[in-house]
Amino acid sequence: MSAAAAAATWDPLQYLRHSDHRTRPFTDLLGRVPDLPAAEGRPPRIADLGCGPGNVTRLLARRWPGAHITGFDNSPQMLAEAERLAGPTDGGGRLDFAAADATEWAPAPGTYDLILSNATLQWVPDHADSFPAWTAALTPGGTFAFQVPGNFGAPSHVLMRELSESARWRDRLGGRLRHADAVLTPEAYLERLAGLGCEVDAWETTYLHVLEGEDPVLDWVKGTGLRPVLTALGDDAQAREAFLAEYGALLREAYPAREHGTVFPFRRVFAVARRGDA
Repeated sequence: MSAAAAAATWDPLQYLRHSDHRTRPFTDLLGRVPDLPAAEGRPPRIADLGCGPGNVTRLLARRWPGAHITGFDNSPQMLAEAERLAGPTDGGGRLDFAAADATEWAPAPGTYDLILSNATLQWVPDHADSFPAWTAALTPGGTFAFQVPGNFGAPSHVLMRELSESARWRDRLGGRLRHADAVLTPEAYLERLAGLGCEVDAWETTYLHVLEGEDPVLDWVKGTGLRPVLTALGDDAQAREAFLAEYGALLREAYPAREHGTVFPFRRVFAVARRGDA
């Protein structure tokens, strides 16, 4: 994760409450990643940039059980949870985790056969400027793949920003949240990566998550997008609960509960870029 993301206090258990829905975009992304280039005399090397609690990093080990896979994150809370999964894999590979900031991470050229990032780069300002260094770190025929939320114009995020910038909350929360330009369009990602000589597959998908329980959209964003707010109000329980009550009421109106559950549309943007063989 980036320094901006790490400035928030992360709660792995809250994040994992909706892990079934959150994992689906990762598996859709993984399904479009090609086979890794043949690596003579060494195991394939994979980097998971922004690994969080490691729940999806271990899925990489299922596909490439002989690989050396490293999950990188700079949230101590997330890394502590992920570390439980570290160790040898069934196919003779290894899964480990390390602290790193996505705003500064720049591995040596030719280091990895796959660099993958799942729902992390939205926290990294100007992250596309790092694409040259990251694609250079791929071995010939290697792949850089990522997915990011593309829902910053959705009611969940618009209402969050508007409330944080309101007269009541501006002094404590103003300027803390990301805006609609946090990620690029699929077309813009394609242009950036194709310009680096990669073969690119870019697309977007809007998932219709059907959530259950009381205030399920609020429960969802408490694990991700709302973390900067929760951190800023962490030393004031009364203010925190007041914000959550006000924001929760807005979310209930925007995402009404229905007989079959609460529908939460969620747009995501994907890109898979394969470096040339030469």
